[in-house]
Amino acid sequence: MNATKPLLFLALLLLLLPVFAMGQSSIYKMVSKQQADSLRNELKIIKNDTIRMLLCRDLSNYYTEINTDSALYFGEQVLHLSRKFKTGLWEANALLWMATSFSRYGNYPKALESYSLAKKIAENKDCEKNILHIEYFTLDGDPHHARLIVLANIFIDFGSLYGETGNKEKGISFKMEAKKIAESIKDETTLSIAYLTLSGVCLERKAIDSAYLLINKALQYADAANFELYKGGYYNFMGHIWLQKKNSDSAEYYFRKGLQKSLEHNTYSLAGRNYYDLGELFYNKKQNDSSLYYTYKSMEVARSVPLPYSLPETYRKLSIIYKTLNEPDSALKYLELSFALRDSLNNAEKVNLRKYQSMGFDEQLRLQELENEKIQTKNKIRTYAMLAGLGVFIVIGLILYRNNRQKQKTNKVLETTLANLQATQAQLIQSEKMASLGELTAGIAHEIQNPLNFVNNFSDVNKELLIEMNDEIGKGNLSEVRSIAKDVIDNEEKINHHGKRADAIVKGMLQHSRSNSGVKEPTDINALTDEYLRLAYHGLRAKDKSFNAELKTDFDNNVGKINIIPQDIGRVVLNLINNAFYAVDEKKKHTSTSSVQNVYEPTVSVNTKKNNGKIEISVKDNGNGIPQKVLDKIFQPFFTTKPTGQGTGLGLSLSYDIVKAHGGELKVETKEGEGSTFTINLLTS
Repeated sequence: MNATKPLLFLALLLLLLPVFAMGQSSIYKMVSKQQADSLRNELKIIKNDTIRMLLCRDLSNYYTEINTDSALYFGEQVLHLSRKFKTGLWEANALLWMATSFSRYGNYPKALESYSLAKKIAENKDCEKNILHIEYFTLDGDPHHARLIVLANIFIDFGSLYGETGNKEKGISFKMEAKKIAESIKDETTLSIAYLTLSGVCLERKAIDSAYLLINKALQYADAANFELYKGGYYNFMGHIWLQKKNSDSAEYYFRKGLQKSLEHNTYSLAGRNYYDLGELFYNKKQNDSSLYYTYKSMEVARSVPLPYSLPETYRKLSIIYKTLNEPDSALKYLELSFALRDSLNNAEKVNLRKYQSMGFDEQLRLQELENEKIQTKNKIRTYAMLAGLGVFIVIGLILYRNNRQKQKTNKVLETTLANLQATQAQLIQSEKMASLGELTAGIAHEIQNPLNFVNNFSDVNKELLIEMNDEIGKGNLSEVRSIAKDVIDNEEKINHHGKRADAIVKGMLQHSRSNSGVKEPTDINALTDEYLRLAYHGLRAKDKSFNAELKTDFDNNVGKINIIPQDIGRVVLNLINNAFYAVDEKKKHTSTSSVQNVYEPTVSVNTKKNNGKIEISVKDNGNGIPQKVLDKIFQPFFTTKPTGQGTGLGLSLSYDIVKAHGGELKVETKEGEGSTFTINLLTS
C-alpha cells in the first residue's frame, strides 16, 4: 500500500469519528431507521420543549451516520432549546456535535468557532447547574463528572482539528489533557477514544510499536466499558498498523472485522473507510475484481452521507482499477469526476480557508476570545468611567509608594550583596578551596553590575516621569497621565526584575560557595557548567585586561539533572577552567615574539555529554600540555607547576577528592606542546 495512505486514513478517521458516546456506553446507542421515523413523527405533534430537545438530540445522532445536513439541522435545534432553558452542558454538547459536522465539510472556521465556544462553556463550573436529564451524560448522576466527560470529548475533537490544520503539537497537548481528565474520573469510554487518537499520532510519526500498544489499550477500555458503537474504526486502525508491519493477512483480518462492526452498528462513515481500505488492500494483492467491488461500495457511502473530502480519492482509485482492468472509458469517467470534484473543493473560498488556517489557527482563537471579553466588559464601562478620576489619584499614590519602597529594597539588596560578597571572600580564603578567588569575585561583580545599572537608571527615569505626570494632572490631561502611568509601571517591573536578578546571582554564588553540607540535590549540569565558565572568564578579564581566549561550548541537551552537591562540583569545574585559561595564556606569552604569533589562538573548550549511563564534563585547552614526568603527581596535595605565589597546589587535589566523594572519576589526557583535556565522569543516579 502507498505509504501516504495510513496518514490519509488517520486524518479522515479522527475527524469522522463523532464523539457522542458520553459517559458509559449504555447512555448512547444508535437508533434504527424505524425508530428515527417514529421520532420524527413524535416531533411533529409534541409541544413540550424539553421532550423536543431530547428527540432532536437522538435524531442528530442518527443522521450523523446518514446525512450530515440533517445532523447539523437537528443539532442546531438542540442548541436553540438548550439556550432557551439556560442549560449550559447541553449547549456545549450541541456545539460539539455541530463542530463535528462542520469538520466533515471542511468548514474549519465554523468548526473552530463551535469548538471554542463549547470549550469555554464546559470549562466553567457553572454549567454543572441545571443539567436537564443528566442521565444522557453520565449514569452516576454526578454533575461534576458529566461536565468533565463533555470537556474531555471537546478536547479530543479539538485536538484532532488542530492536527488536521497543521498545529500538531497543540493537537497532541489537547488529547493528553483529555486523557488526564478521563483518568481523573475513571471514564473508560472517553479513555478509549483518547488512547485511539494518541495511537494515531504515533502511527503518523511511524512509531509503529507505540501505536500498537496504544490501540490495544484503547480496545481494552472499550471492552471494559462495553463501548461497541465505533469498534469498526478501532479495528480498521489496527489493520493499518499491521499493514505498516508488512503483515497483509492480519491487516485484511482487521479490515474485515472493522467492516462487520461498522455495518452491524450502522456507522456508515466508518464503513466507507472500511470499504476503501479493503479495496486498496486487494488492489495491492492484484485481486482487481475484489478491489473494484469494495472501492465502489466506498464511493456509494461517501455519496450518501455525504463525505465530500473522501470522494475525490475514491474516484481516483476507481479510475486506476478500471485502467488496470483495461476499461479505458470507465477509467476516464472516474478520473474526470475526481478532477471535477477536486476543482470544486479548491475554489476561491477553499483557498481563502487554507490561508485562514495557515495564517494561524491560534490567532483566530485569540481574536475570538478577545471579542468575547469585549462583549462581557461593555456593560462595565460606565461604572469605570465614574471611578476613573479617583482611580488616577490612587494609582499615582501607589506608584509613588512602590517607587520609594522599591528603592529602599534595592539599597538593602546592594548592602546585602556587598556584605555577602565580603563574607564569601573571607570564607573562600580561609578554606583555601579556590585558588582563583580574585577571578571569582570579579566575575560575580561583572554579573551583577548590569542589573544594578538597570535599577539605578530606571529609578531616575521614573522620577522624571512622575514629575511630568504631576504637570499633566494639573492640566487635566488624563490620556497623557494614563500613558505616563503605564510607562512608570513598566519601569517598576523592570526595576523589580533586575533587583531580583542581582539578588539571585548573589544567593546562587553563596550557595555554591558554602561549606559542604553533604546534601545532594537535582542539578542542571549544563547550567552549572555554563555559569562557572562565565564567572571564570569575567574574573580573569577583570584581573588582566590583556587576557583573551576563544571559548567553545558543546552542551548535550540529554544530560538533564543529576543528584550532586552543586557547590562542590562547581568548585571543580571552576578550578579546571581557571587552569585551562592559565595554560593558554602562558603559551601565548611565550610565543608572542616568535614566528607563530599570528598562528596560535588561545582556545578553551567546555563540553558535556551523556555516555553509557554517565555524565561527562570535559575542559580542553590548546596550551603547552603537561610534561609526562610530572603527570603522575598533579593530583597530589601541594604539587603545582606554577611559579611560587601563583598557586597553592590544592586545586586539583581537592577537585579529585570531591569527584571521588561523588562516586565519579577525574581523568586527564595531555600531549606536550598541544594541550590537555580534563574529564569529570559522574554517575546519573
